[in-house]
Amino acid sequence: MTERKPLSLHVPAPPGRPGDKPDFSHIAIPRAGEVRRPPVDADAHAIHDLAYSIIRVLNREGEAVGPWAPGLGAEALKDGLRAMMRTRAFDARMMMAQRQGKTSFYMQCTGEEAVACAFQAALSRGDMNFPTYRQPGLLIAQDWPLVEMMCEIFGNERDPLRGRQMPVLYSVKEAGFFSVSGNLGTQYVQAVGWAMASAISGDTRVAAGWIGEGSTAESDFHAALVFASVFRPPVVLNIVNNQWAISSYQFVAGGEGATFASRAHGYGIPALRVDGNDYLAVHAVACWAVERARRNLGPTLIEHVTYRAGPHSSSDDPSRYRPKEESDAWPLGDPIERLKKHLLVLGAWSEERHTQLRAEIEEEVLAAQREAERHGTLQTGPHAPAATIFEDVYKEMPRHLREQRQEMEA
Repeated sequence: MTERKPLSLHVPAPPGRPGDKPDFSHIAIPRAGEVRRPPVDADAHAIHDLAYSIIRVLNREGEAVGPWAPGLGAEALKDGLRAMMRTRAFDARMMMAQRQGKTSFYMQCTGEEAVACAFQAALSRGDMNFPTYRQPGLLIAQDWPLVEMMCEIFGNERDPLRGRQMPVLYSVKEAGFFSVSGNLGTQYVQAVGWAMASAISGDTRVAAGWIGEGSTAESDFHAALVFASVFRPPVVLNIVNNQWAISSYQFVAGGEGATFASRAHGYGIPALRVDGNDYLAVHAVACWAVERARRNLGPTLIEHVTYRAGPHSSSDDPSRYRPKEESDAWPLGDPIERLKKHLLVLGAWSEERHTQLRAEIEEEVLAAQREAERHGTLQTGPHAPAATIFEDVYKEMPRHLREQRQEMEA
């Protein structure tokens, strides 16, 4: 008999570890404007190739080129730039507050601002996002009060969730921002279910689900795609591929052998990949997918190719698992700098105005923090009264909870 060799497993490894030179050569990046734009009613099989390329609009010179250029006016572009800059300033200020002990935990979205801010601009009032903890830009792009977001982070007496959620797990129904779940993956099935309900009731509102590339390995991701493929609800399913799920590189979740967008093919769902650091590209792809949903053409899956420039959370040290220079080496650049350059090319912006806006935003965020801290921090209080733990659990409080509250207050 022929001697058989021992079997072995393939364990994916990142392209670089601390001390190595950053390497993104495995990511094929087409030239801006090179990827075709299909009609909005295109069949999933007709756009099979778009799950393997990357849709880009802004070239190296800051020009908007190709069929996906959305034709946004200067004012809309300035709004997008402002939203991204506010999101980044908010992140920096809240991370500093965590280091000062004013909150227990914080998670940034540094480098990913275009994904949420540009997508939100494609939605209408009444549409519902089912986000992860890394999409505060969905709120900030709507000018949702920063003070309210900070009060939730501090868990103080004005916390709209009264201390029931971890910091950054916001819940804002009025802004179409569904309660963030700490158990990743749940928001995908919730988004599909909500979109199904919207269709069943004859409504006109659409849903957007959000997930990180690491969480696509969860069973909820696949359950959501089954229901989306069968019932074709008005939903856009977003995968934010920021390369790292805590310390696990995207390869561990399956990104080595295929793109995350291509997973939709097995379910017959149209899928695209987009440059997540290109505000114009994200906005154009979002508008395309949202229009499909509104025209009752079913779900669309979008993979946003971006990079998590900061740590996974305030509890993480990325220098322990990836090269320190990796963020600077990311080939798709910085979303804020790229949109700024585009506005400069258009003649609608200047370095002086940019410096002024940055100062205005930093002052705005600092003022919001001072106001939020007037109502307490995690460290100093005051916090929501303990009796509020019995409220908003049932529509009408049952007897046993009334009795427990009375005992506590006695």
